[in-house]
Amino acid sequence: MKTERLNAEGPNAPAAIAKAAELLRGGGTVAFPTETVYGLGANALDAAAVAKIFEAKERPGWDPLIVHVADDAMIERVASIPADLREQVSALTAAFWPGPLTILLPRTPEVPDSVTAGRPLVGVRMPAHAVATQMIRRAGVPIAAPSANRFGRPSPTTAAHVLTDLDGRIDAVLDGGQTDVGVESTVFNLAARAIYRPGAVSAPMISRIIGVDVQVVATEQAGSAAPQSLPSPGMGIRHYAPNARIVVVGDQRQLLDAVAEFPPTEVGVMLPDGWDAGAAGMSFRWGPWDNGEILARLLYFGFRLLDARGVKVIVCPVPTVEGPLGDAVRERLEKAARTE
Repeated sequence: MKTERLNAEGPNAPAAIAKAAELLRGGGTVAFPTETVYGLGANALDAAAVAKIFEAKERPGWDPLIVHVADDAMIERVASIPADLREQVSALTAAFWPGPLTILLPRTPEVPDSVTAGRPLVGVRMPAHAVATQMIRRAGVPIAAPSANRFGRPSPTTAAHVLTDLDGRIDAVLDGGQTDVGVESTVFNLAARAIYRPGAVSAPMISRIIGVDVQVVATEQAGSAAPQSLPSPGMGIRHYAPNARIVVVGDQRQLLDAVAEFPPTEVGVMLPDGWDAGAAGMSFRWGPWDNGEILARLLYFGFRLLDARGVKVIVCPVPTVEGPLGDAVRERLEKAARTE
């Protein structure tokens, strides 16, 4: 398979978006930008098309997908919203859509089992990216789309990242430049009042909208066994990990000590502004240590750059910045640093 690169930023953007929509309507696979990360899309109502996502990513069938929509009609095709939740769903979508919030809702019969891994709930979100919105509208169908990377790897934040993992495995990538948020959407189970994956929309932000307490559910399950009980993408396994081993540290002193344990040519550092990389042979300038937005936007970018330079170990400080994106980065680092 030849993967076509479609430019959605220049004068030919309308034609590129139209081509991507045509491929999706025809049962193909297209990687596309959202405000969070690049997604790998297929028609969410076509089981054969959805199967191509799992094949391209080498993603296990027990890991459910998120469905991306562009309007209310698409929501109705994939989600059966109970009457007692409709007011809260309306409040959440008014506050956070389009945006980086995925809501788990009861699925309709139109949604194939493969999208939800056989579970009764489907994750739905409306992305806040003009290219994604136009593509989904032109396709005319809801689009199932996990991140456009090999399973378990860092999510892609540029089209080049997508091609590093999936060139020759998907039909096309729609190049819309670098993504803004840089980490995946918040996943929220409305009925359970539980966040299963932290993102740019936090528990306090959701609580203020729906008027009840919201909890962040900690992931306990690990290992290689299929986590049949997990209700959301990205839970319970080593995830978001580069090829290099991740070593997390708490401060400058710990960073220097960790770097000193490895040959300089084999170690890279995710380096906050003003920090010293010590003897590390390579470093990525991560940004201001008090800016969660920049740290989140560049997390996977830095992982992939250091991977491309061939380091065996990446030493990464754990940010202490407060806020939803600080929480999201800490959660991604915890999963990326797992050894199983």
